[in-house]
Amino acid sequence: MVAQRCSRKKYEALKTGSTNPRMHLADVTMFYAESGGGVRRYIEAKRSWLRTAAACSHTLVVPKARAARPEAHTVALASVPLPFSQGYRVPLGRARAARELIALAPTLIEAGDPYTLAWAALDAGRDLGIPVVAFCHSDLPRLVGTHCGARAERFASSYCRRLYTRFDLVLAPSRAMAARLASWGVDGACYQPLGVDLDVFHPDRRSDALRQTLGVAPGTRLLVYAGRFAPEKNLDVLADAMRLLGSRYVCLLVGAGTPPRGLPGNVRVLGYQRSRVELAELIASCDLFVHPGDQETFGLAALEAMACGVPVVGADAAGIAELVPARAGVLVMPRDARALAGGIETVFDGNRVDMAIAAREAAQAYGWTAVLATLMTRYTQLTARSEAHA
Repeated sequence: MVAQRCSRKKYEALKTGSTNPRMHLADVTMFYAESGGGVRRYIEAKRSWLRTAAACSHTLVVPKARAARPEAHTVALASVPLPFSQGYRVPLGRARAARELIALAPTLIEAGDPYTLAWAALDAGRDLGIPVVAFCHSDLPRLVGTHCGARAERFASSYCRRLYTRFDLVLAPSRAMAARLASWGVDGACYQPLGVDLDVFHPDRRSDALRQTLGVAPGTRLLVYAGRFAPEKNLDVLADAMRLLGSRYVCLLVGAGTPPRGLPGNVRVLGYQRSRVELAELIASCDLFVHPGDQETFGLAALEAMACGVPVVGADAAGIAELVPARAGVLVMPRDARALAGGIETVFDGNRVDMAIAAREAAQAYGWTAVLATLMTRYTQLTARSEAHA
């Protein structure tokens, strides 16, 4: 795809006498709600790092409400709310989004969702003669299959194959996700993990004040889940596991959305934490992080818990299974409340302190600085190939 393009950027550089124009990256995605999420944290970390360490300009193109507060270096697309999505919005028109991207004249575009904006990114990339990257943050076929059945999942797989094979580079946040892409017929996806701020998410954030504020009795085993309250997170399984564990355990649900109905008395809903520092303090002050979701393409919240020195009990599936080593937690059979409760008890019956140390050590391999330096190398190589073939 790259070799067939006529590079407008190269032509402009030659016309102005500049042989090394500064890279300008445009990120476009609908996965950018006020209530956060892994994609938003990735983009915010990336744009901060690009402007400092990489001296790269960055523009974010996202759907926003007309009355939303303007953000620097951000293009707000006209959009409407997506019902039951915890704040996501649907852009109004592929062509309109493509025009906004073309007007920016970036060096490279990265699309962070598989919907309208991904096609708009491809349209803009073709017009500008620049490379376009897709970051596959979601397993759309599996999500569709869960709700609509096997036939719908096959249709979604075919759609993803048609979409992603048009990109110059496809990134997958886990090897499991790269394998899923290959199963749809998308070959050559590159493993590109997400990262964590090792200074913000740190064991030193731990404080006993949280237990006092919550009125949790001494000796109570305090668990935490952080993430969206969505069906694919299997929070109903977590609720059933907490019923089995009883009053000696308390679990905090931290995130946005509507939690399951009929939660047991030892589960408390705290809601979304906008401040990363406050979120880190909350997680670090708990004894164990629990993640029952079995469709994670990476598991950023689990990584943040590990960076805080908190062991993880999670479903032995998808990104979580790849992210959490045995010495840093326990992986259990997905969608099985008894298995989840048993895994939680296993951590407390063993040496939880050693697990906490191992969790922090494992997280240190995912510091944003190293992760984003690798990503920047990918961008640079891709744009260089594009210019060479233009």
